[in-house]
Amino acid sequence: MAKKQSQATWGGRFSEKPAALMQRLGESVSFDARLAPYDVQGSKAHAAMLCHVKLITAKERDAIHKGLDQVLATIESGKFKWKGELEDVHMNIEQALTKITPAGAKLHTARSRNDQVATDMRLFFKDAAGQIIHGLETLLGALLDFAEANSETVIPGFTHLQRAQPVLMAHHFLAWVEMFGRDRERFIAFLDRANWCPLGSGAIAGSTLPIDREFTATALGFVDQKGKPRVTANSMDAVADRDLFIEFACACSLIGTHLSRVAEDVILWSSAEFNFVRLPDTFTTGSSLMPQKKNPDSLELIRGKSGRLTGNLMSLLVMVKGLPLTYNRDLQEDKPPVFDSLDQTLLCLDVLGGTLSGAAVNAEACAKAVSDPLLLATDLADYLVEKGVPFRDAHHCVGALVALAEKNHVPIHLLPDEDVDEVCCCLAPDDNWQEVFDIKRALARRENTGMPGPKQVKKQIAAWRKVLS
Repeated sequence: MAKKQSQATWGGRFSEKPAALMQRLGESVSFDARLAPYDVQGSKAHAAMLCHVKLITAKERDAIHKGLDQVLATIESGKFKWKGELEDVHMNIEQALTKITPAGAKLHTARSRNDQVATDMRLFFKDAAGQIIHGLETLLGALLDFAEANSETVIPGFTHLQRAQPVLMAHHFLAWVEMFGRDRERFIAFLDRANWCPLGSGAIAGSTLPIDREFTATALGFVDQKGKPRVTANSMDAVADRDLFIEFACACSLIGTHLSRVAEDVILWSSAEFNFVRLPDTFTTGSSLMPQKKNPDSLELIRGKSGRLTGNLMSLLVMVKGLPLTYNRDLQEDKPPVFDSLDQTLLCLDVLGGTLSGAAVNAEACAKAVSDPLLLATDLADYLVEKGVPFRDAHHCVGALVALAEKNHVPIHLLPDEDVDEVCCCLAPDDNWQEVFDIKRALARRENTGMPGPKQVKKQIAAWRKVLS
């Protein structure tokens, strides 16, 4: 008579059960329970495959499918009792299934938790990437709406946080659109790399049983554009690979970095010193001491969470870097950073969209900021270049004029002709060079690809609308 097992899933060769501390350390169900829908999906496909190759009967397959549906319904209702001593989501579901139908004991035939969790996570990644792509597209739509609504507002563009040249505010928003557009492309590419089925790789070396990996891959939607199944090519790599985890966290970290940079721009814009935008009350907070304060907390929190997203990436890189092939228990810690990256990224995308959707532009403050004629000093250098002056000479000449204007506290375009002639022999009194200092002229002359001219900005908004449609 066989001795009583000390652990339901692997305890046959052990005479004592794990210590309570070991159970606390080893359980993962406290965080991997969220994989339950994917685990049930993978198990149903696996059971169908086992029936397909005649390792179980159709009756057993149907009983397993029905039982898994029942287990998942209990989980989704919140009534399922998760057991830490069963370690993970997989064994909790399997044990519950076995209590419903004896056929559940056959479900783990020809698979390991190694390839099981790898499959669950690839299903999760495909779903998660789709959610993030949707979140990005929603934010991109909000940015385009804001750009279109403020397509005539001109602001100073900044380098080194110093006023540089005038741009349409819509052009600034389109710069953010480009950033998040690249994030979208990254996740579209990620989806393709996630779309390979590792089920059937077993613990390390597959199985001697006559399984059909292509059948399972097709049932789970791991197929190419022509419907051809896509299965991983090496059983060892399939269970050891954590590239997708790192890639996912990296892509989320880049989104976080972009979100943080946008947040910083808008925080500056909303300050009294800039006053370009007014943030909505619904995404700002007050001070417990100073009654006049209106703080951009939503943006500051986004800026802070970017560090958290980068930390998730670092924890994965450090965890994996020294591991030998194939599976090591360290890899149990691969899920919390990924789950957190998904949750925080989706939250921050929604919050930024909500904050900007409720923001209002202060056109008067923007017009005042862009009225500084020195923003068009480079245009004057270009004017001289068009007259045949070498750019280095033109740059030096205009620089001398800027210094003179600052010294005399006179706007550069109002300098007397005699003073101009004294420091810049390139300009003649009858040149009418002062026409350069006109914002509309400056923007109208910037209609080349990628520039902030009104026609170019309108073209770019239309192009992005087409991409998102």
